[in-house]
Parts: sequence; structure tokens; C-alpha cells
Amino acid sequence: MNVFERYAPFIQDYIYRSGWQSLRGVQNAAGEAIFGSEENVLLTASTASGKTEAAFFPILTLLDENPSSTVGVLYIAPLKALINDQFGRLNELCEEEGIAVTRWHGDAGQTRKRKLLRRPSGILQITPESLESLLINKHMEIPSLFGDLRFIVIDEIHSLLRADRGLQTFCLIERLCRQAGCSPRRIGLSATIGNPEDAGKFLSAGSGRGTVIPKFDGGKEVWRLSMEHFYNSDPQADEGKTAAAETPPLEPATDTAPKAADPGLGYIFEHTRGKKCLIFTNSREECEAVCQTLRQYCEANHEPDRFLIHHGNLSASYRESAEEEMKDDESLMSVCATATLELGIDIGRLERAFHIDAPFTVSGFLQRMGRTGRRGDPSEMWFVMREEHQEARAMLPDSIPWYLIQGIALVQLYIEERFVEPPRMDRLPYSLLYHQTMSTLASCGEMTPGELASRVLPLSSFHRVTQADFRQLLLHLIEIDHVNRTENGGLILGLAGERVVNSYKFYAVFRENVEYTVRAGSEQLGTIVKPPPVGDKIAIAGRVWVVEEVDHERRDVSCSLVKGNIPAYFGDVAGDIHTRILERMYGVLAEEKNYPYLMPHAVARLADARELFRGAGMGERPLVHLGGNMWALFPWLGSYAFLALERFLKLRCSPRLGMRGLNTSRPYYMQFTMQVSEEEFYEIVCEEAERFFDPMQLVYPKEVPVFEKYDEFVPAELVQKGFACGVLDIDGMKRRVATWRRYIEE
Repeated sequence: MNVFERYAPFIQDYIYRSGWQSLRGVQNAAGEAIFGSEENVLLTASTASGKTEAAFFPILTLLDENPSSTVGVLYIAPLKALINDQFGRLNELCEEEGIAVTRWHGDAGQTRKRKLLRRPSGILQITPESLESLLINKHMEIPSLFGDLRFIVIDEIHSLLRADRGLQTFCLIERLCRQAGCSPRRIGLSATIGNPEDAGKFLSAGSGRGTVIPKFDGGKEVWRLSMEHFYNSDPQADEGKTAAAETPPLEPATDTAPKAADPGLGYIFEHTRGKKCLIFTNSREECEAVCQTLRQYCEANHEPDRFLIHHGNLSASYRESAEEEMKDDESLMSVCATATLELGIDIGRLERAFHIDAPFTVSGFLQRMGRTGRRGDPSEMWFVMREEHQEARAMLPDSIPWYLIQGIALVQLYIEERFVEPPRMDRLPYSLLYHQTMSTLASCGEMTPGELASRVLPLSSFHRVTQADFRQLLLHLIEIDHVNRTENGGLILGLAGERVVNSYKFYAVFRENVEYTVRAGSEQLGTIVKPPPVGDKIAIAGRVWVVEEVDHERRDVSCSLVKGNIPAYFGDVAGDIHTRILERMYGVLAEEKNYPYLMPHAVARLADARELFRGAGMGERPLVHLGGNMWALFPWLGSYAFLALERFLKLRCSPRLGMRGLNTSRPYYMQFTMQVSEEEFYEIVCEEAERFFDPMQLVYPKEVPVFEKYDEFVPAELVQKGFACGVLDIDGMKRRVATWRRYIEE
């Protein structure tokens, strides 16, 4: 098929105007898949490869040939910023042909939304949360809006594969299609899919269609990668040693950061000068701390401030001004950011990205790496691993540089195996079940229990939920007044349920902290959790402010700018690390391989860690004697299998082991004392793992392990079941324990 000739004339004109010499591989492959089949399509290609155009050129061509009488394309993206970015690109493509492109999210204006409701057509761009709101609040208009919907494009689909938000998105798609009476094709877009077949199944669930995954030559990936390690105070790991890195630093460093400064941040300060960079952190708190410190270095060196900040708790104006600054090719500002700038927003010609410590996932690493090298240059990432010096009396497990080893493992897994975390398909999402039940009642009104069950339980996200589970949930909701039974035996929202559903926060299924809006005069800075008393200081927007007034009723904090340096707090963030990453970390410590991207301090610190690993016998056995009755266990398991093992040892094995004082650094190691020998440990643990036990036995007595946002409204028994059978990776834990049988002497 000549894909270019198949495109509509206005698409061909756009390509000519843009000065393209030829179509890219992804665009030819996508055209053949979309034009040549009626199936769903999953497009996986590197960042900045032209996936958006690859999908929309054939979609718009088909709509041009056979116009839709309603909205023709629903584009779902995980971030408002991504929608805003793509809006400009799609609008430029569609404007001359008169195809309407409408943004529908909290920050978008009402005029275009009202126009769309009056005359549905074109492309609607929306977040999962706004789609939830649309289904509840515009229930009667769904058929007229989407009755002739042809395509649903899901951007950055990898970000939806492992949490409730992704399952919510597909629940909404299925509900919308049933309500509107349409059967659109789904087009998934991502740069970071490890197993496309698994992602294809996830994409097509409940659609009645298969998924085509086009194969094409995406060209050779070229990276510029470096990884350096810093102790937070001198001396550094290689001082006084003769070993040197195979690869010299990419640039000579000069030391103009203030004396006694944090050496790792001093390194970033130097290597961002005169360049446009992103500096990624794993949390909003660290993002604030890093930005504060780098701005202080500017002040100490009498340089203009060249650092901006971007994270989810900042006001829209702060985030958007940072995005606009980054789109300016003349700008030499750098942005300290979290995952909010990880996804596919085009932020211009970035020269490099820095990453402080290791991300939790290969997917996150690839997305952040892909922010750079978008206009013909190689992608460039500099990892900066930071660590405190260990006290002389520190135990062995604390002496391993876990972030450095994790960073190497993430890189090597992708280079060697193209591994990226797979979807999580086997969960029991009872929190989401509550949410979708309440949403369905809110949008449809009174229903019999049977009608409600027939709308909710067939949704593909709930394939493991039984009718008995659903009945138990409904009885509980009636008991707590979230649902009321009418005289006719129907079900409607109760008063307590209405209070939950009528809050704008209901639309999101990810957990949010109670947040206070922070203002300085008329300027909104963002939001924080747990505001301090008047007179204390807070950190937000990369600066320090003194609190002048706290209005708890309105959840408002008034403040003014001061100098200083204090930690921020935005609520807890947990990491989900896959077992393959831990297994590769073991490999990093066990092998003698050199990695060409390691800088001198990192080479020396890795050598120290490998020496510790060998000296302690960690490569030979997972259980290491620390002295006396104290032991350390290194199971090399991901977060959820590690958590299962931790509970298994406490609740099933502890009495026989005489185990006391179990402390964990999840998912790296456990420390404890026990009264049995090493061989007896393996024998007892293997015996207990081979015996049948109910997963519910790994829940502590009276424990209700609330993990997800709406677990508090779910019956305790279902929360426990969801945790034991859907969160804990008991099978993964058992497989690992089974390998320990070889340590028992016959």
C-alpha cells in the first residue's frame, strides 16, 4: 500500500507544508494497519518518532471519506499538559479542513465545551477523570455526543497498565460504548512497551476486537548515558585509589558551587550551565529541595536564577510557565521535575536530562530519557546517585549502594533484554468496583440490584470479581448509607454516598491527600499537605515562604517569600519495583562486567560494593550471618513478592524460627534475629511454603490494609481479600523459596 497516496488531500498538503521528505517507518506501518483492517492497533515506537501523526493521518482520512455525525475521535491522555500540547499540533492539522478539536479538562474553557454539546463533531481530547465526570453529569447526552464514534486513541498507554487509573479508563470506555451504542476501534500509543502482546490484550479487553501490532524498522537507538555516584560529603569513593573509569566525563567539571555544598548537586549545577536541561527526582519533596539548593548556588555565584520547577502540587500557572519556557529554543533555563514532565509533552530542544537516584521502573527511565534528543540528537541522561557516608559500625546491608546498583540494573535490563514492566492484569480492584458502582448509580439513577450488577460486573476490569463479592459490597453500602433501597426494591445513592460522589475529587481513583491551597497575595503557588502553624515556613515552587494565615475551613494558606532552606511534604509515594529488576541487581553485584557509562566515583563505589558482596558470601546464599543471632536475608524479589515473603516469615514461620525484631528495607533486604541454624532456616521456610495455606493467612488479625483511594468504603473482608489475593505476589514468593531447597544438606 502506498500510504501517502491513501491519505486525504489536506493531510498530503500538511506533509508538503511541513517539509517532510518521506514518511517514517511508524507512519507507514500505522497507515497499513489502520487502513487495512478493522482491528484495534497498538503503536509502539520511540519518543518523538511521530506516533501521534502516524495514528491521526489515517484516522482523519477515514473520517474525511465518511464523516461522523457525532464526535468521531475520542483522544484520552493521562495529563492535562499532554492534552494542551497535542491540542496545538492537532488544531494546526485540522483547522484548514474545519475539523473541530475540543479540549475537555478542568483547566479548559467552557465556551468550546458548550459548542461541542450543541454540535458534536471532530476530535474530543479528555483525561480519564473528565471522562468520568462527563458520564455522570452529561449522562443523557452521551448518545448524541458519541453515537457515531469511530476511534478512541489512548496516548501513553503504558502509564495506565499497572494501576487502578488504567482499569478505570477501560471501564469508562466500555460504559461509554454501551451507553452510546457505538463500537469504535481503539488505537494505543506508547514509547515504552516491553511485551506488546500483553499490552495488546489489555488494549482490546471488552472491545470484541483483536489488536494489530505493526512491526517496522524504527532505526537504531543512540544514547548518551552517564552515571556518577557522590557521597554527600568528601571524600568520594575513588579518592586515594588508582582505578579510573573507562570513559572520561563528557565535560570537564569546574568547582564554582559554594564550599561544603552537596557535591552531587554541585555537579548538576555545573553541567546545566549554558544549557537547557531537565532534572528528574523521584518525589515532589526532593524536587523542591533540589530546586531550592540550585537556586541558592546561583545566588552564591552571583548568577541569575536559571532553575524552574514543575510537579503536580504546583498551580497551573507555575507549571504552564515552566512548559512555555522549555518550548523556547533560545531559553537556557533548566527545570526540576517529577513524573509530570515524564510523558510525551514536546518541550523543545532539551540538551540533556539528569536523574537524581534511580527511578523505580524501566518504563520511567525510558520515558525520562526520551524527553531529550527529540530533534535528531541522541537522547542524553546523566544519573547522579547520592549517598551518606556509612558509620564504621554500620551493618552490611546498609553498606550496599542500592540506588546505584538499581540504576545499573534498569539500564542493563533494557539494553540486554528490552525488558519493560508488563501490565498487571490479575488484581482484585474492589476500590475501583466501589467507584464504578457509585458512578453508574449517579449517572443512571434508580436500578434493581440485578440491573446494577449487569452493568458493572461484565466490565473487563472486574473479571475476577464474583457475584458474591458484589452482593457483599452492596449490602455494606446500604449499611453505611452510601446506597439506599427504595420502596420498589431499587437502589439509589444514599446521603453519605451523594456527599462522596458530588465532590469533584470523586472523578479520580488515585489517592489524594487533603490539600491546602497556598497563596502569596493574589498569586496561587500550588497545594500542600499538613500546613504548619502561622509563623512556620513551607517549601513550594522552589522557594521558602513564611505562613501568615491558615484557613482550615477553606483549606487556604497565605504566606510571603523569605530566604532559607527547608524540606517540603506532599504526602507519601510508594515505589513498585519489579522482581526482574532485583534479579538483575544481583547480577550487577555478582558479575565482573564493566559498564561504559559509569563515571570514576561510580566505578570505585561499584567495586567496593562487589567486594562487600563477595566477602559476605551474598552471591552464594541469600541468608547472611551478621554476628551473634543477627541475620540478613537478601531475597532479590520485587515489591509485592518481597511484601508477601515478609508476612509469610512473620505469620507462618516465626514461631518455628524463633524470629525476633524483623526489620526490612523493602524490597532490598530483611534483618532479624533467630534461634535456629542457617540450614534449619531453609528447611523450615521451604516446608511451610510447600504446605497449602490460604492467602488470607498473610493478613494480620484485625488488619484492614487500605491501599487504594476508596478502600475505606469497602467491606473489611473484601479489602483483606483484595490485598491477599490481588496485591501480594504469593506465587512469586513461593517460586523463590522453592529455589532455597538446594541449601539444605541432604
